[in-house]
Amino acid sequence: MNTLTCIIFYYSLVSTSHLQLAAFALGTIGWILCTVSMGIVEWRVWHVDNTTVISSGIAWVGIWKVCFISYLHVSPGYREQFCHKFSGYDSFVPYEIYVAQGLMLIAMFMGLLGLAATIFALRNVYMGITHKTLIAPFFLVGGFLYIFAGLCVLIPVSWNFYSVAHNQSIAFPPSYYMPSSPEAQEAGAAIPVGIVAVILLNLLNSLAPHSFVEAQLRTGRKL
Repeated sequence: MNTLTCIIFYYSLVSTSHLQLAAFALGTIGWILCTVSMGIVEWRVWHVDNTTVISSGIAWVGIWKVCFISYLHVSPGYREQFCHKFSGYDSFVPYEIYVAQGLMLIAMFMGLLGLAATIFALRNVYMGITHKTLIAPFFLVGGFLYIFAGLCVLIPVSWNFYSVAHNQSIAFPPSYYMPSSPEAQEAGAAIPVGIVAVILLNLLNSLAPHSFVEAQLRTGRKL
C-alpha cells in the first residue's frame, strides 16, 4: 500500500471511527450485561404453595444455585436467604441449566476478547497508525467476537425462557427443600437482562464491519 493510499485509508477509517466507537461502547455495555445476567440468580421465579420452609412462597432458580427466603430457625421478625449451589455431579439439573453455565462463560470470555481487539484497533486509529493490517482486522475480529458472544447468550436465554413458558419442573432432592414443580413460574430478571445483552452484542455490532468495507472501497482495495 503506497503512502497516498495509506492516507486515504486512514482518513476513511477516521471518518467512520465514530461508528466503531459507538459499537465499542454498546459492546462494552452488552458484555457487562452478559456478566450481570450470568450472576443473577433470578433466571426462573417459582411460586410454591408450601410456605413451611419457603416462607415467602417464592424461590429463585438460577444457573448456579437456587435461593429462597425462609423464617425457619430464624428469630421472629428476621428472615434469611438460603441458597443451594448446583454441582457438576447433580443429575437432576436440567440440560438447559448446564448449557447455560458453559455458554455464558464462553460469552463472557469471547466478549472480553472482542473488547480487547476493538480497543487495540481504536488505539491505532487515534494514534495515527495507517497500516491497515493493524486496524481493520482487529475491528473485524472484535465485531465478530461480539456477535459470537451474543449468540452464546441467546441460546441459554431462549432455552430457559421456553422452560419457564411451559412451566417445566425440576426434580430437586429433599436436601434442597424445593418442590419438584411450582404452582406457577415466571421469567426472572436475568432473562430480560440477557435479551438486552444479545441486542447490544449482536444487532448493533453487526453494523460495525460494514464501515470497513466502505473504507476499503474508498481506497479501491480489497480486505
